[in-house]
Amino acid sequence: MEDLVLYNTLSRQKEKFQPYHPSLVGLYVCGPTVYSDVHLGNCRTFVSFDLIYRYLVYIGYKVRYVRNITDAGHLEGDRDEGDDKFAKKAKLEQLEPMEIVQKYSLGFHQVMALFNTLPPSIEPTATGHICEQIEMTQKIIDQGYAYEKSGTVYFDVEKYSKENNYGKLSNRNLDDLLTNTRELSGQDEKKGRLDFALWIKAKPETLMKWPSPWGWGFPGWHIECSAMSSKYLGEQFDIHGGGMDLIATHHSNELAQSIACNHKEPVKYWMHTNMLTVNGTRMSKTAGNGFLPEELFTGKHPLLTRGYAPMVVRFFMLQTHYRSTLDFSNEAMAASEKGYIRLMSAYALLDKLKTSSKTSFDFQAFRRSCYEAMNDDFNSPVLIARLFDGVRLINSINDAGNETISAADLDEFKKLYNGFLFDVLGLKPELPSSESGALANELMDAVLAIRKEVRAKKDFATSDLIRDELKKVNIVIKDTKEGATWEKA
Repeated sequence: MEDLVLYNTLSRQKEKFQPYHPSLVGLYVCGPTVYSDVHLGNCRTFVSFDLIYRYLVYIGYKVRYVRNITDAGHLEGDRDEGDDKFAKKAKLEQLEPMEIVQKYSLGFHQVMALFNTLPPSIEPTATGHICEQIEMTQKIIDQGYAYEKSGTVYFDVEKYSKENNYGKLSNRNLDDLLTNTRELSGQDEKKGRLDFALWIKAKPETLMKWPSPWGWGFPGWHIECSAMSSKYLGEQFDIHGGGMDLIATHHSNELAQSIACNHKEPVKYWMHTNMLTVNGTRMSKTAGNGFLPEELFTGKHPLLTRGYAPMVVRFFMLQTHYRSTLDFSNEAMAASEKGYIRLMSAYALLDKLKTSSKTSFDFQAFRRSCYEAMNDDFNSPVLIARLFDGVRLINSINDAGNETISAADLDEFKKLYNGFLFDVLGLKPELPSSESGALANELMDAVLAIRKEVRAKKDFATSDLIRDELKKVNIVIKDTKEGATWEKA
């Protein structure tokens, strides 16, 4: 089997995967800020890292997967001043901030369950790790890379940059970053425009606040992930993931904090998912083209012609590589649904295939092609293409075509398909509800056509028998002047 290689944002190239410990992997993914419903961009990131997590486990690694919950410290516009996202939403809904956290945390987990994502090994919350964040902030002050001003503690980016490359993750130099940073309110407290808050002084009306050496306040957004990742994965771990929108600020700040605190690179491989578009236009609230997972499932959105089952949506996401832009359209979703049904229908045929003493199928080559796809930076689209090659084989054997397979190869083929479809891709062997409904309509149309024919022949006994048997399964037949109709009782 070829070595696993992955794309490292830090080096901007693919690298052979070599974890710090040969059989163990530490994986940290930035989780949701639970002040609103989880959006599809988040879902795409979490489905992508679910795939990565699943595959690492599948090939034998023991993985500690940590994905945090941000339930404090994330301000509007991702800045160091302004309204707290939780406090603002709490005012709108007339709830306590922690009621907002509870409501949207539950909603997030429900959506993740619908997408069949595995839960992380540890899911720490920011509010549950205030002590660790205070301790890390104090250590950064002691190292000389942070300073306190009126109860708020700032990270000194320019001082850090004298010894380290602050922009190395985003591939931007300090002068460019300074040029593109606009003056904001509160900047008079900072030594430099790029400085960011590690700890923020609370206003008198702030509800979510904690005592600290610098007075009552709450942690900055960036320090949370540095503190929680180091607590559960150590000062150096293997993979840190998130959406590409986190690279320039959140992850760059995380990287700087951790190096300033511990004087070592915290992460070996930085991995990032790409953005979402709708009909070629970036998905956003301001563009009016964003829809929530629930709207995608039900079809209750002006941009959608109908809804799609969660497994179809997951399959659709995995048909695009995690580092490529994912474009939603009704046509693309419908095509994915057909592909998903075709894949699951072929899988259902596996148990019915007949074997031969001679085989024309090169199972080892097929197996190798599946692993090669995933070992090349978790390339799920290529894996899916290989599995569709298997679909053609399954159909050929089932139709008694030129392909034959031995009993031993068939057994291994079933194990491989089961492993990659369900253990790695995380799909479920079920038809989407829309397909089930379409099939029911087609079957009932056929039944009513047969009943119409027997009635035309005056065979009312058979006509009544059909009606009575259907009634037993709660399907009611109604005879009208225009013809027979049916409905579920």
